[in-house]
Amino acid sequence: MVVRVRNHVNPLSNKYQTPASPLDWEKIYAAPKPLHLDIGCGKGRFLLNMATLEPSWNYLGLEIREPLVQEANTWQEDLGLTNLYYLFCNVNNSLQSILGSLPVGTLQRVTIQFPDPWFKNRHSKRRLVQPELVAELADYLAVGSVVFLQSDIEVLAGEMCDRFDAHPSFHRQGTQDWLIENPLPVPTEREKSTLLRGQPVYRALFVRC
Repeated sequence: MVVRVRNHVNPLSNKYQTPASPLDWEKIYAAPKPLHLDIGCGKGRFLLNMATLEPSWNYLGLEIREPLVQEANTWQEDLGLTNLYYLFCNVNNSLQSILGSLPVGTLQRVTIQFPDPWFKNRHSKRRLVQPELVAELADYLAVGSVVFLQSDIEVLAGEMCDRFDAHPSFHRQGTQDWLIENPLPVPTEREKSTLLRGQPVYRALFVRC
């Protein structure tokens, strides 16, 4: 069965203003492990492959399109992966409630990959990476943890980097140039399709100071 959903969802609409409930981490994962948070996980196949490849980590995918979350959790259950979970939510109003109960030092890696661009200036508030999101991640990420960003739209990638650069708790790794290669062992579907078309991907890695 193919799940069909809208490509873009307006996070400011009334439908998405109720924050997600706190999670019972002991029920979600089989054992405590470092947590990798993928914000805007889409269909969830990136995390599915990561959770299979790196069983020493727990993985949490957040996605605003509920049908995709339901399908992804079905895959997770069918494969019996006890280190992976997907959650339907609007991350811009739910991150504190989700991470507030997380044991200190658990969140050690965050990925934000190919978020919806919302090109028009009047829609900029709908973009995923807002200053408030950066500040909340700084509150919960362990020192030395990383945030990996990538997009196929240079302006959007630059805006995301500017917002992490503006926060004193984050330091961009390496030079200000884009990373040539993905530091993670699994590419997303969007990344693979972009590269197959011969188009560039703009990547950056930030460390929590």
